[in-house]
Amino acid sequence: MKSKQPRKQRKAVYDAPWHKRRRLMSAHLSEAYLEERKRKLPRAVPVRKGDVVKIVRGDDAGKEGKVANVDYRNLRIAIEGITHAKADGTQVAKPIHPSNIIITKLDETDPLRLKRFEERSR
Repeated sequence: MKSKQPRKQRKAVYDAPWHKRRRLMSAHLSEAYLEERKRKLPRAVPVRKGDVVKIVRGDDAGKEGKVANVDYRNLRIAIEGITHAKADGTQVAKPIHPSNIIITKLDETDPLRLKRFEERSR
């Protein structure tokens, strides 16, 4: 993206292909997690289902939970236990933008994911 115009910036995000949307769905790793791991990890990584995150902005700031769903189409994530009421009273998952969270613990069930991060940070 070369333009600085907000209109074109918004359009670029709206029209972004899936491989670029994945990059837009990145969140910072917490400093405590980086020190605990004693590994070279990147500062920000794409959010995945199963990661434990902490909300740092908005009405639910300070709450922590596991990522239940990642919506690449709307660039939002759903966190277990973070809901809001609809007009009819039913509780639904509250969509949260990844820029408003910090990853406190990565989902380590995929060993290739961690290996990829370590290779990239060298």
